Parts: sequence; C-alpha cells; structure tokens
Amino acid sequence: MKVPDLESTVSLDFIRERVAEDVKASKNGGRVHTRFPPEPNGYLHIGHAKSICLNFGVAADYNGLCNLRFDDTNPSKETVEFEESIQRDVRWLGFDWDDRMYYASDYSEQLYQYSVQLIKDGNAYVDSLSADEIREYRGTLTQPGKNSPYRNRSVKENLDLFERMRAGEFEDGTHVLRAKIDMASPNINMRDPVLFRIMNVPHYRQGSKWVIYPMYDYAHPISDAIENITHSLCTLEFEDHRPLYDWCLEKLPVPSRPVQIEFARLNLSYTVLSKRKLLTLVTEGLVNGWDDPRMPTLSGLRRRGYTPEAIRNFCDSIGVAKRDAIVDVAQLEHAIRDDLNKRSQRVMAVLRPLRVVIENYPEGQTEELDAVNNPEDANAGTRKVPFSRVLYIEQEDFRENPPKQFFRLAPGREVRLRYAYFITCTQVVKDAAGNVAELRCTYDPATRGGDSPDGRSPKATLHWVSAAHAVPAEARLYDRLFNEERPDNDSRINPSSLEVVGSCQVEPSLKSAKPGDRFQFERIGYFCVDLDSKPGALVFNRTVTLRDTWAKIEKSLKK
Repeated sequence: MKVPDLESTVSLDFIRERVAEDVKASKNGGRVHTRFPPEPNGYLHIGHAKSICLNFGVAADYNGLCNLRFDDTNPSKETVEFEESIQRDVRWLGFDWDDRMYYASDYSEQLYQYSVQLIKDGNAYVDSLSADEIREYRGTLTQPGKNSPYRNRSVKENLDLFERMRAGEFEDGTHVLRAKIDMASPNINMRDPVLFRIMNVPHYRQGSKWVIYPMYDYAHPISDAIENITHSLCTLEFEDHRPLYDWCLEKLPVPSRPVQIEFARLNLSYTVLSKRKLLTLVTEGLVNGWDDPRMPTLSGLRRRGYTPEAIRNFCDSIGVAKRDAIVDVAQLEHAIRDDLNKRSQRVMAVLRPLRVVIENYPEGQTEELDAVNNPEDANAGTRKVPFSRVLYIEQEDFRENPPKQFFRLAPGREVRLRYAYFITCTQVVKDAAGNVAELRCTYDPATRGGDSPDGRSPKATLHWVSAAHAVPAEARLYDRLFNEERPDNDSRINPSSLEVVGSCQVEPSLKSAKPGDRFQFERIGYFCVDLDSKPGALVFNRTVTLRDTWAKIEKSLKK
C-alpha cells in the first residue's frame, strides 16, 4: 500500500496531514496506531460509523494498526448484548481489529496503581464531599472554584482511604479520588477532576471484583498509553478535556505518549444521534428496538437495507472537519441510492393493487416476457416475467377524471405496460360504494415488448404484476423518525414514520427472496427483505424512495 504524504497530489484532511507530518518526522518510529473506543452501553449509530471509518481508515492509509477497545468503566449501563452488537456492527461495516480487542476494565489494576502513584506524588487526594457539593465547589465558567476542605489530607490518610475504597468499606458517593490540579483554572475540566468513584454494582465482565471505577477522562489517556496508541482521535466535545489527557500522561510513568486530536462529530438533520435519547426511544416503546429500521443505529440501517459500502462512501463524502455542522440527511439517502442503483435487481411489485382485465387477451394464456435485471449492470442479464389476462396495477396509476398533468391510465387512454404491451382502458367497474374496483382494457398484440411498429409512444409506462402468478407480501414504508430538522428532547415521533401496506403483490421471482436481499421495486423505491419475512409471508422494508433531492443539489453546486 502506498502511504500518503504531504507532497501527494491527493487532498488530505487535517488529521491525515498531522499524521503524515508525524510519519515524515519519524515520530513514534514512524508508527501509526489508532483505536476505536466505544462504551458498551448502547448500539452503534451512523455517527459512530464516521469515527470507525476515520480510525480504521487512517491506520490503513499509513500501514498502521487500529484497536477495538471497550470503555467498560460504568457497570450500571453496560451489557454483553451491547458489546456483541458493537463487534457485529464494526465487522459488518468492513473493518477488523484482528487480535487487538481490549477492555478498559482489564487495566483496572494498572489504573489503581497509577492512582496510588499520583497520591504519593501529591497529585491526587480522596475527597469526601458529596456530588452536589463537588459541583458547587467547582465554580462556573466565569467564577473560579474553591478548594475542598479535604484537599490537604496527608498522603498517608489518602492512601489509607483509597485502599479502603477499593476494599468496599464505603457506600456509593461517600468518597471519590480527585486529581489535585488547580481549582482556579479557566478550564473547568482541570479543577480537580474526579478520577475514581465508588460503584457497588456488578460488572458484566469482572463481576464483583471491583467496586471502584475510573472516570473516562482518566481511563482514556492511560489506556491509550498502555496500548501504545500514537494518535487518539476524538470528537470535538473532548477538545476542552485534552489538557487533562496530557496532564495524566505527564504525571505518570506511562509506556508511551499518544496525542489527542479532535474532529467534528456527525450531526445529521432530522436525526437523533445521542445514545441516551436513542435508549429512551427504545425503553419507552416509541420504536421497535435498537434495530428498528427507522433508527439511525447501524443495526437499524442494516435491517432497512443499507449497505456497508454506502455508509463508508457517505463517511468519505462528508469528510473530516474541525468545526461542528449539520449534514443534510438527503446526502446519506443519496449515498444508499447511488450504491443500490448499481447492485439491486429490478423487480415489479404493486403496493395497492387495482385489478385490470384485458378483455381481448385469450383466457388461460400465459406469456413469458423478458425483463432487464439491472440496466446499470450489463452482466445482470434478464429474467422471465409471466403475463396473463388479469393483472394488477397501482391504484394511483389510474384516474377516472384525470387532472391536466396526469398522463397515466384513464378512460379511453393508452399506456405502455413495462416489458409487455400497450393497453387502453375501455370500462370502469365500481363496487356498491362507488369505488373503482376493476378496469376493463384492451391490448395491442403488435406492441409486444413495449414498442409499437407504427412509432406511437404513450406518455406513461406502468409497472404491473400478473394476478395469477402474483405473490402476496407486506410492505413497510419507512420515513424519517422526526419531522423537525433539529429534533430535541421534546420532539415528537413523526406519526407517518411507518406505514404498513398488507395488500402488496409482487412478481413470482421474489417468492424465494431471503431476509437481507435487496431490490428496486420499479417506479416505487428500493426495498429489503425484512428479518420477519418467512416463506409464504414475505415482508419488505422500504430502504429509500427513488427521488433523490441531494443528487439535484450536488449537480447544481457543480455548475
């Protein structure tokens, strides 16, 4: 693999520029070693995908390594289910950590001993203020904090209390270990931050072995140093925490000195990307679990029909920025359309069927017509689609009294049936309530394949399914979970985020479709076979509609 450098004609983002400089200067012996450090307290979402692609991508660009490390230091929120889902999602996205999967909890003894060293050096102390008191003593962004009355405890007393904290002698909240830095620091994160707290909660991996747990800001730099990470890539909310990251590394005899570099996290319009808020959606039953196809989780996107290639392409397209911004969700939808357009087989499906009888077509006759599988892929070939006297078309493709710009089927009007014939509506049959129940039509046998020998060309081409051969299915039409561009805690779920259509009829080639298979329903959108689907009871999720607003925006920007 060719390693990018500063002289390369390829444009590098600011992180890769920094890494290239370090490699050129032989910093860390020219090594590049990154890590992706998720907390196993929820499922990964599209925002995490950006971090995964960046961390694993930078390592790959410079022939380096990337670790998967679980920041499992809060046993009250972490589970095996979340850990396993994270591993599954990272692999699905196309990345592998080989044998480099680590856990912050495995460093508990080292973190404890480093804390003892901080106490001995006068850089840490056991504080007995309550959480509310610590918050009060910390001050504000405009006012300095004040020292805890316990800040000047002797080294001996601090060591004794810290050892007893580890032994489980105290209840939660009675003591914490704090760094002794500067309560008047303009950076509030440097005002004697908490390093260890008591949590009498069993750990999903460690059991009851430990009752004190490190804070992330303490475990993070030391874990990086233990693993010999060279570049610790974090989102912007950790920028103000970097002085503490560096302080920990400076005060302790750690084996390496990684650098922290911050980048803008992904903010997506009409989308919530807070694990806490996503957890609320799940626990309150507002969605059907973490893998609900309306969720921005990787498992939800996967179930909806997104491909890992589309997500990686999306992450590449938005780039790496130094400042937060909101990315239009249409850009993500464009990425999946662009990918599925190249790989998805075209099929015909009718969501809301309207019965059509072709009166001059022979009863009992069936034809096998050739249909193109994918016009974007010359190697995709063709398939046979049955055609018979009775068909289904979409209800919305017929108007008894059509408006001026409606070119589809209407009384006396001729349209083209995809891959089949021209048909003309001759009669409208209604039910007792006056609703259109059936259409009677005639066809032109000379237009087989959708072309006319006399050169006439209808303004509309409709998809259809042979009624005698159609396979019943359910279609789940997913839309955005929120109607607000920037949803918050008070935002309500879009009531139209899911519409279940149980009347769907699909062509017989889909009879053997399996969960995960992806298709383009011609003229409707891209669909994926859902996990709930079973033989004889097909269920399709709409991945995305065919309309691509972002492609139009992108095209206009290039002009």
